[in-house]
Amino acid sequence: MSKMTTAGTTPVLEITDLHTHFETDRGTVRAVNGVDLTVLPGHTLGVVGESGCGKTVLALSVMRLVPSPPGRITGGSVRLNGRELLALAEEEMRQVRGREISMIFQEPMTSLNPVFRIGEQIAEVMRLHQGLSHRDALAASVDMLRKVGISDPGKRVKDYPHQMSGGMRQRVMIAIALACRPRLMLADEPTTALDVTIQAQMVDLIGRLQSETRTSVILITHDLGVIAEAARHVAVMYAGRIVESSPTQELFSSPLHPYTVGLMGSIPGLSGCTGRHDLLKVIPGTVPPLSDIPAGCPFKDRCPDVFSVCHEKVPAMVEPSTGHYVRCRKYGGL
Repeated sequence: MSKMTTAGTTPVLEITDLHTHFETDRGTVRAVNGVDLTVLPGHTLGVVGESGCGKTVLALSVMRLVPSPPGRITGGSVRLNGRELLALAEEEMRQVRGREISMIFQEPMTSLNPVFRIGEQIAEVMRLHQGLSHRDALAASVDMLRKVGISDPGKRVKDYPHQMSGGMRQRVMIAIALACRPRLMLADEPTTALDVTIQAQMVDLIGRLQSETRTSVILITHDLGVIAEAARHVAVMYAGRIVESSPTQELFSSPLHPYTVGLMGSIPGLSGCTGRHDLLKVIPGTVPPLSDIPAGCPFKDRCPDVFSVCHEKVPAMVEPSTGHYVRCRKYGGL
């Protein structure tokens, strides 16, 4: 079990054996296939993996925003401060979204409504969940834009999304997500479409606001550099499962799963600065289709350390060192 807890600390979020499937013409896609995760108060958990490994579906499952049909959560538990979210009626879940859990989506231009002013979109969250009047909510919107570092917020609050740059729109999404000081924020690839300088600003901004609000964060990304900068713990996802999790520093210094080792080896180094031009290492093969995951370990066909037993059964999650979990036969997973 990928459980990252501290004695005496009550988790904000506990995900246990979560399964989310999609029914398609090609069969059942097991996008989330038995995930266990824990997020502690005020912590940032990074979830990293290749595109298509199930990261975004995991976030949508927590928010209960999986499109149905074709998708549905088929099993497991998602508990927010001990409250089972999967048992809530939709009306109850609407009250949770925005107030207790919020989400920053990957592309703000498609998440923001193009026909409403920015201030109205921030104010709507506070009117719904905090009962503010229209006037007070608009005033609070100006304050939120100021907190996320948008200059001249009194003017910008009247802008439409298309009048802002990509970085400014992402700041607006952060303002909306944190408007009601939620207990948990899910950030799905919040820096993907931004240049490197703006990416660093977004990471710093999320970290600063998190320290002020004590909001816990699940940071979903394929960028290990962002994870190293922002996350306290990391969970590595492959083919719908968590294959390794540990404190961030330990994961980067001592990766255990062959997939994690491969990801680390694919990070560009500083060799270009010394005039060297080393080729990046690659992980051979491709991720198996989630509609046809082979028996045994899903990484076995790409693994340099495969054993015969790897073809028979998915390995269990084991704990080779304190707080460091891995799903691999090399470390005794049965």
